[in-house]
Parts: sequence; C-alpha cells; structure tokens
Amino acid sequence: MPRRFQGATFHYVSKYMIRKCCPGAGSDVAGLKTRAEKKGDEYVVNGQKMWITNGGKANWYFLLARTDADPKCPTSKAFTGFIVDADSPGILVGRKELNMGQRCSDTRGITFEDVRIPKENVLIGEGAGFKIAMGAFDKTRPPVAAGATGLAQRALDEATGYALERKTFGKLIAEHQAVSFLLAEMAMKVELARMGWQRSAWEVDNGRRNTYYASIAKAFAGDIANQVASDAVQVFGGNGFNSEYPVEKLMRDAKIYQIYEGTAQIQRLIISREHFGRFKK
Repeated sequence: MPRRFQGATFHYVSKYMIRKCCPGAGSDVAGLKTRAEKKGDEYVVNGQKMWITNGGKANWYFLLARTDADPKCPTSKAFTGFIVDADSPGILVGRKELNMGQRCSDTRGITFEDVRIPKENVLIGEGAGFKIAMGAFDKTRPPVAAGATGLAQRALDEATGYALERKTFGKLIAEHQAVSFLLAEMAMKVELARMGWQRSAWEVDNGRRNTYYASIAKAFAGDIANQVASDAVQVFGGNGFNSEYPVEKLMRDAKIYQIYEGTAQIQRLIISREHFGRFKK
C-alpha cells in the first residue's frame, strides 16, 4: 500500500467508503461484475457499484473487483481489494438517491470506466479481496448494530415521553396496562440489543474471531429497531402517522438496518453455519 494511505483513517483522509454492491449482486459477493484487468504495473477497472454510502463525499475508496475471469475460480481467490483515489480519471459519480429513510446519507451509484489503479494500491495481494471484505464485516457489523440500538432507544424515549403526557379516558396512557406493557417489551428489546453488540465489540477488542457474534448482534438489533420503531408509532396513535412527530421518521430510518451490511436473512445463514461449526468442534 502506498505510504500516503498508511494511517489514512487517522490523519490523511476525512472520509472513505466500501464499494461492494454491483447491480443484481447485493449480498451475493460471488456475483460481483466489476472487473480489474492487470496491464503492466496497473489494473484497469470497469464496472458499476450501487447503493454506495458516502459515494459523493469520499476521498478514497476500498474497491472489491474480480481479477480472475475464470468462472470456476473459487470466490475466496477470485477477487482483489484496492485502495482507489476518488478523483481518479474514469470514475463517474451518480446522483444522490432519495431513499425511504436515512436521507442525510449520501448514497449513490458509481461507474468505473477504464479506471487505472497502480499495482501498489492492491491490499495484501491479488486474490485476497474476499478475505478482506469478510474480515471487515466482523468489525463493521457491531457498530451498525449499535446504531440500530440507538434508533430503538430514541423510539422508546419518544414513546415513553408521549405516554406520560397523552391522556385518554381521564388518565395518562402510560397508566393503561396495554400501553405500559408494550413499553416494557420495548425496553426489554432495547437492552438485549445493546448487550448483543457490546458482546460483539468485546470480541473484537480482544482480538478474537467475531463472525458469529457480529452477525447475531447485527441481525437482532436490526430487527429490534424495526419492532420498537413500529411500536412507538402505535403508542403515538394517529399522531405517529404524521410527519410532525418524530416516530414516523424513525420507522422509515429503521428499515435499512435489516438490509445493509448484510441482510437479516444473510445474517441468519451465517449464524446457522457458525453455530453448527461450533457444535461440531
């Protein structure tokens, strides 16, 4: 890796992004279509990436591209990871997407047209890209789970505050058992989600393989964020369906936690695989 990128996270580059999703691929890494062809001391990249967070803001990118054109090549060896300057000739940044939620996120499609990348920008070595990407998820999924938990906590706080102000049938709705039990369930879910990502983060801090706990934390917290946000809207009643109140936005923002950084279904595939693997040892 070029010296100017070393330690970039701390003192050189202000923003970065991971470019993994190709049109039609999603969580199917083996289906990535972006290709990097080695020509002399460079790699020439062509392809397209979709749903790229910070796509229009990043200074540099982590790019995953296929370097072995043989369709029989194992996924674990077919892809290479690159560090790419955002201002490299041939990089075309698409328009900012208007998504259902998290609309402050700069999400775009990116096109690569004969983008030349120096060979020294290869991470670890040719064919190591899949390993890098999967290893990164072990570290990025716990923070995503933490974000989902934070959203759920906000939804719980908003619903609790509203329940302590709104009155029906002559008393606060918090004093109705149906509402108080709903809030209790929401609180239980939030605390369990928090413990999940904290355990996962602890595994990372102690240098231990974290695939199992990272997927559990991400899947559970993503589901809880959606459940608690939906319940918060229910506590607000008709007001919860109105954009003048915050919970409708939280409900929209929550959905992506079941999709990005590996869908809820992909997490369950990983968890089941890891679970049986641990059981057989």
